[in-house]
Amino acid sequence: MRFIGNIEAKIDQKGRAFLPAVFRRVLQTGGEERLILRKDVFANCLVVMPESELNLRLDQLKERLSIWNAAHQRLFRQYVTDMEWLTLDSNGRFLIPKRYLQKVGIVQDVVFVGVDSAIEIWALEEKKRADQQDAAVFAEQLQEEMK
Repeated sequence: MRFIGNIEAKIDQKGRAFLPAVFRRVLQTGGEERLILRKDVFANCLVVMPESELNLRLDQLKERLSIWNAAHQRLFRQYVTDMEWLTLDSNGRFLIPKRYLQKVGIVQDVVFVGVDSAIEIWALEEKKRADQQDAAVFAEQLQEEMK
């Protein structure tokens, strides 16, 4: 399952948003019904992923952690407790809890960004700041990583 593209949208005063139709079609094609929402670990955005992707990520994390290590237990606990199940209504609309909106500074204008197996939700202005990397620097980094 692959999500790609950038779609600008608005959320209403209650924190509801429409999942863009192009992303809903990908979910339907993949037979996915259950979605997870969490704050991204590294970036100032929210991440929506299908349950199957969450399961893959949890399996990867559990493979690297020991249940007999207190620090590992805290790490795993923090990762899994900072999530919410999302439910799409018949129109593809869902509610983003206020605490998540506040964590990433979303007020109204957002950008949905397809990032392979997940969808990021950014405050529009935050995404513009995050995208200010110089094209030449990006090309150089990509070239270095793909050697």
